[in-house]
Amino acid sequence: MHIRRNRAWEMPEHLATPESVFLDRRRLLGGAAGLAAASLVGTERALAASDPTADLYPAKRNEAYTLDRPLTPEKFSADYNNFYEYGTSKSVLPAANALKTRPWTVAIDGLVEKPMTLGIDDLIRKMPLEERLYRHRCVEAWSMSVPWTGFPLAKLVALAKPTAGAKYIQMQTFLDRAMAPGQKSFLYPWPYTEGLTLEEAANDLAFVATGVYGKPLANQFGAPIRLVVPWKYGFKSVKSITKISFVAERPKTFWEGLQAAEYGFWANVNPAVSHPRWSQATERVLGTDQRVPTLIYNGYGEQVAGLYKGLEKERLFV
Repeated sequence: MHIRRNRAWEMPEHLATPESVFLDRRRLLGGAAGLAAASLVGTERALAASDPTADLYPAKRNEAYTLDRPLTPEKFSADYNNFYEYGTSKSVLPAANALKTRPWTVAIDGLVEKPMTLGIDDLIRKMPLEERLYRHRCVEAWSMSVPWTGFPLAKLVALAKPTAGAKYIQMQTFLDRAMAPGQKSFLYPWPYTEGLTLEEAANDLAFVATGVYGKPLANQFGAPIRLVVPWKYGFKSVKSITKISFVAERPKTFWEGLQAAEYGFWANVNPAVSHPRWSQATERVLGTDQRVPTLIYNGYGEQVAGLYKGLEKERLFV
């Protein structure tokens, strides 16, 4: 008989909130949610007003990136976030207020013509900001639709000028255990690290977000700068980036280092390949009671399927 023992970092299934309880709790707390939403809006307005790039928002929407479903109201998406640096629950917003986003620098190094370190405000003002509407699909089988503001990752690659030996782009978040209590846990391989192939980074959909909902990024969304790759599970979209390296070898990413069989490098959304502990065939849409079918590549197959020719034998989930 096979006995599976959970690793120390895994959440036991009996501790996961059942969907019915989650939905009942949301209905019962409807009145309180209104007050919380008002508080959230006030907090985010204050943060946006103090951001040196606030004058750039809202940016013009790029109508080439549209949705076939409504946008998720901010009151739901802004208070349901994965940010393990600030805790393992979804309600990390209060804790994430400790994140200090100024001063902030982004280092670009590795196989590039000239390594550089840029202040975040200088970097943002170098780039042509636009708003895009994207689906976001979490590996935990929930989803949302978000109006991100930012610039194509390809623009950052062009700024970096990688040399011929560069095959991958590796991104890391900050490492500051005093500012982020979650990083005091030695169960995790901090700092959070993610990566893409250069071909993926050059795809039109790959996006660097600096804002959301027409404002600079709120802390819990990964301020002041994060990656957005909408055809992949959300854990690929690293938050609060401080270092971007161009490398020859495929980097080992944060969750891959913990459990490669469950959270591998490719992490392309694929309803036909289940997570080892749950199905990926459907997803729960934040802000509604709806469960809808998941689409291959999160609905972006036409734009990205060609990136994976020759990898047919490698499971798209891992």
